[in-house]
Amino acid sequence: MFTKIYFEDYNVGDTRMTIGRTITETDIVMHAGQTGDFFPHHMDAEWCKTQPFKERIAHGTLIFGVAVGMTASLINEVAFSYGYDRLRFIKPVFIGDTISVKVTIKEKKPYKRPDMGLITEWVEVFNQRQECVMVCEHLLLAQFKPV
Repeated sequence: MFTKIYFEDYNVGDTRMTIGRTITETDIVMHAGQTGDFFPHHMDAEWCKTQPFKERIAHGTLIFGVAVGMTASLINEVAFSYGYDRLRFIKPVFIGDTISVKVTIKEKKPYKRPDMGLITEWVEVFNQRQECVMVCEHLLLAQFKPV
């Protein structure tokens, strides 16, 4: 769906929540193949039994990528992603965990381009027990409304 959501349309404190998505063994295997990260923490079930978490954990970059994709629900013709800051993996995500994402508008400010403003979204990823497993800031550039 195409839309136009201008800088002025974003309100600090507004939130949106995604539906859930279960992380599968296939997700982990595919991500390992795409990235080359075959570390035993993700791939070796027997080795993991000897470690503190006792089972395989999803790659942090897998959870980041899935979470970002989950928040992409519409195409905004007057805004684009500028990047991500302060990425932290708080807790491990295991095979079979279901994650959902909460996005909160944290801050708005002018940008160095006179036709754009910078919006900071606080992104929180939760598992099915409502434990926060990942956080980051998403930086979004949005055009000002035409005068």
